[in-house]
Amino acid sequence: MSQDTVIILLTIFVGMVAVGQLLQGIAVMKMRRSAELLQQQVAAFLPRAQAVLEDAEMTLQQSRKQLTEVTEKANVVLDATRAQLATVEALLTDFSSRAKVQLDRAEMVLDDTMGRVQETVATVHNGVMRPLKEITGISAGIRAALGQLLKGGRPSVAQATSDEEMFI
Repeated sequence: MSQDTVIILLTIFVGMVAVGQLLQGIAVMKMRRSAELLQQQVAAFLPRAQAVLEDAEMTLQQSRKQLTEVTEKANVVLDATRAQLATVEALLTDFSSRAKVQLDRAEMVLDDTMGRVQETVATVHNGVMRPLKEITGISAGIRAALGQLLKGGRPSVAQATSDEEMFI
C-alpha cells in the first residue's frame, strides 16, 4: 500500500474516532441530565419514603409488643387449661373407678336378689302348689268314687265299652 492510502485510511479512522467521541460525549451529557432529573425526583420522594419507613418501624415495634403480650397471655391460658384438664382427668378417673365399684355392687345385689326370688318361688311351688295339686287329685278321686257309688256300683257293659273306646 502506498503512503497516501495509509494516510487517507488513518484520516478516515481518526475522523470516525472523533465522531464516536463526539457521540459518546453527547450520550454522557444526556445521561447526566437524566441522572439530574432522577436525583430531583428521588429528592422529592425521599422525605415521604423516610416518613413511611418511620411509620412502618413504629408499627413493627408496636406489633412486636402486642405479639409478645398476646403470646404471654396465650401461654397463661394454656397453662391454666392444662391444669384444669389434669383436674378433670383425675375427676373422671375417680368417677369411673367409683362407678365400676358401684356397678359391681349392684350386680352382686341383683344376683343375690335373683337367687332369693328363685328360692322363694321354689318354696312356694313346693309348699303351696304341690299340696294343692295333691288336694285336687284327692278331691277328683273322691268325686269319681262318689259318682261311681251314686250310679250304683259297677258300670254297665255298654258304659265300660264306651269308656274303653274313649280311652283308646
